[in-house]
Amino acid sequence: MTRFLWFSLLPVVLAAPSSSLKGLGSSGVATSTANVSSGTTVAQSSIVSSTSVFASSGTLPSSSSLGTSSVSSVATSAATPSSSVTEPIIQPPVVPTTFVPFPVPSDQPVPNVFEATDPSKPPEVGSSIIPDFGPAWDAAYKKAKAKIASFSLEEKVSVASGVGGSSRCVGNIQPIDPVDGRGWPGLCLEDAPLGVRLADFVTGFPTGINTAATFNRRLIRARGLAMGQEHVGKGVNVALGPMMNLGRVAEGGRNWEGFGADPYLAGEVAYETILGMQQGGVQACAKHLVDNEQETKRTTSSSDVDDRTQHEIYTHPFLRSIMAGVTSLMCSYNLINGTWACENENILNGIVKFETGFRGYIMSDWGATHSTMSVATGLDMEMPDNHFFANTLVTYVNNGTIPESRIDDLATRIIAGWYFTHQDSADFPAVNFAANDPDNDALNEHIDVQADHDQVTREIGAASVVLLKNVNGALPFKKPRSIALIGSDAGPGISGPNDNQLGNTRGVDGVLVMGSGSGIANMTYLVTPREAIQRRARQDHTSVSWFFDDFNVARAGNVARKKSAALVFISADSGEGADRTNLTAWRNGEALVQAAANQNNNTIVVVNSVGPILVEPWIDHPNVTAVLWAGVPGQEVGNAITDVLWGEYNPSGRLPYTIAKRIEDYGAQVVPANGIPDVIAVPYNDRLLIDYRFFDANNIAPRFEFGFGLSYTKFQYSGLSVKRLTTTGGDTAGASAWDSGKASPHVEGGSTAAWLHRPAYQVTFNIKNTGSVAGSEVPQLYINFPQSSGEPPSVLRGFDATPVIKPGRSQKVTLSLSRYDLSIWDVVAQGWRRPAGTIGVTIGASSRDARLNGTLPGSI
Repeated sequence: MTRFLWFSLLPVVLAAPSSSLKGLGSSGVATSTANVSSGTTVAQSSIVSSTSVFASSGTLPSSSSLGTSSVSSVATSAATPSSSVTEPIIQPPVVPTTFVPFPVPSDQPVPNVFEATDPSKPPEVGSSIIPDFGPAWDAAYKKAKAKIASFSLEEKVSVASGVGGSSRCVGNIQPIDPVDGRGWPGLCLEDAPLGVRLADFVTGFPTGINTAATFNRRLIRARGLAMGQEHVGKGVNVALGPMMNLGRVAEGGRNWEGFGADPYLAGEVAYETILGMQQGGVQACAKHLVDNEQETKRTTSSSDVDDRTQHEIYTHPFLRSIMAGVTSLMCSYNLINGTWACENENILNGIVKFETGFRGYIMSDWGATHSTMSVATGLDMEMPDNHFFANTLVTYVNNGTIPESRIDDLATRIIAGWYFTHQDSADFPAVNFAANDPDNDALNEHIDVQADHDQVTREIGAASVVLLKNVNGALPFKKPRSIALIGSDAGPGISGPNDNQLGNTRGVDGVLVMGSGSGIANMTYLVTPREAIQRRARQDHTSVSWFFDDFNVARAGNVARKKSAALVFISADSGEGADRTNLTAWRNGEALVQAAANQNNNTIVVVNSVGPILVEPWIDHPNVTAVLWAGVPGQEVGNAITDVLWGEYNPSGRLPYTIAKRIEDYGAQVVPANGIPDVIAVPYNDRLLIDYRFFDANNIAPRFEFGFGLSYTKFQYSGLSVKRLTTTGGDTAGASAWDSGKASPHVEGGSTAAWLHRPAYQVTFNIKNTGSVAGSEVPQLYINFPQSSGEPPSVLRGFDATPVIKPGRSQKVTLSLSRYDLSIWDVVAQGWRRPAGTIGVTIGASSRDARLNGTLPGSI
């Protein structure tokens, strides 16, 4: 573990983005300073505040003092920004630094609680065991230190200097030539969060948002494992995912890559995904660290976030990733409280390396570094297209600005990740594709890595479908005589699953299965809804018609006439680099629904969307009898939807975000660019009230709430029991102090300490299938903190999908709560603390459908 102490360090305050910085030296690093007092309050998180506390006490301060306000005082403060405000940039100056290692967190193993774990053999899905990756990291560090012992300074710097261009992968760390057995093969870093990008004979897996919609840990882990195996099969060392930014703004362009709008849900999906990926042998990379919640001006905006919100909301998924043993993190493009994310010491050295005890490495996003001095504030690896490390880091070491011990540290971290995931094995495949040169048959060996991964893709696709409406048993189908498919989203694109001739955005042509940008993967094939529905309909001799002209609504309505059912397929797309400008369906979707419903009294709407859309224009139409929210489920989209339509898969998906009645009902919107070239401020005034929490705190009725989803059967909840577990072994002193109301100590690895995360309370209840068909239910556990805590009315703290329950049968469900689950972040003590008062426990079928209520035993 590492940290930096600074000599006479003052921040550099600049008023323009890096592309137009003034007073830059030849290295691209600002060499002049400005009066700190001329900046804004964001200087609270600057190097100055970090340094003063760091040097005097060996600890890091909060990123802001804003976290002392209660939620109730800001419950109605979020509003749509009417204009953008510019903000100065705070950068570290070029001055000599020293390096002091962090001690390794000293948690001791506890049988059946905190056990030594290798990434190739993670705990079983559903296990309460906290994996202790410490011994595996120790062994990897020992090998890595031995490996770099004979490396020259230039070679050690090369380990941290990424290249792209003509190399085979989107990111590459060059090999070190073997001399006397000391060489190293380098690294291949490759997108994407849903499969191997820019390669052939791979699987286009369900997106992150659909995977989260399953609320199913078994399927989440299985997807992670399959993706890990495919990356390794192509010779990839580092898979650039998962992505775990939250859907703070419903219009967010990359929300579909992530795991929804709740930090707990996103954290648990990240945890299971990473365990699976690294079991498959690839290094996972958790991204984008952090507060990268809008694409608009993502490289020239400052996310201004208070300390409590940062800890409880936005860095939580990264904490869970680190607990899953993630090998690397990727810092984001944006600024955080006025400092670039990739040189923000409070985030990189403070929250990540100090508070969580992270032993892996932090890499930059492509082009996200802004100075060589980012190595001093916690960045370990620079990816192209900037080359600060490659061009000037050796010089900085030789002139005494950066100590070589820091270079040893970052090289050790990077190579330790290679050993940690056993990539030193002789049978680890060499890179066998060329992402940047797909037509080069000499480099592309066309290795087929798909295995049977179509099965998990299809199952997740079906399990992620959310049934939003079903009037009078319109679904599942029971041998309908005739079906009409309306809308181009039901069919294929004009040029195949990967070659969209209408532009880079896939959603303008054919069925939508994933968004656009670097988060996609090539599909070897694509099963469209028309293909799958027609194949299934033949079993019943059902007549199938279709009409794919989205803008001839009169003809669309006529095609829907006199059919047993009219299925209208609509979509909404987005991608990297831009946010959605509205929440309406693409390609005339609303008009298509109304045209069909006006002429068919059994109109069923199927929505393929990257996130929420407003359904108010048609949701209450009396002839709209059912709505399937299919999201963006990957290459088995047609089979997945068909399985649900005919009841071969009873829908169990749940919304991982809220669908509002108006865009203004959301607690945050995209801050517009308004033509401003400088850095704009993105104030996180909504604080803890992300998504459903804002609706709850302000008594706003959503159209469909977070966690909502219907089934073809009914479930009854009963027998709630909440009991405290006996704590034996481990750090009982820390647990006892927390129980008495004291905050957890602010020490290395304090936020991931085993005593804080081990099960402390057990919640059990029964679920009975009272309907007529078998199905799986998704119970959700919400905590109701006392009002004085400043928390939202309800916060998700547990979930899982039950096994399939037959009609008349019951299933006992057991969920656990840790002390961390019941904590708030104390911005003064800089630790996790149980708030005073009674804590309620709600078991529900959604965030607003409470079925059982109880309280946590004891209070302080």
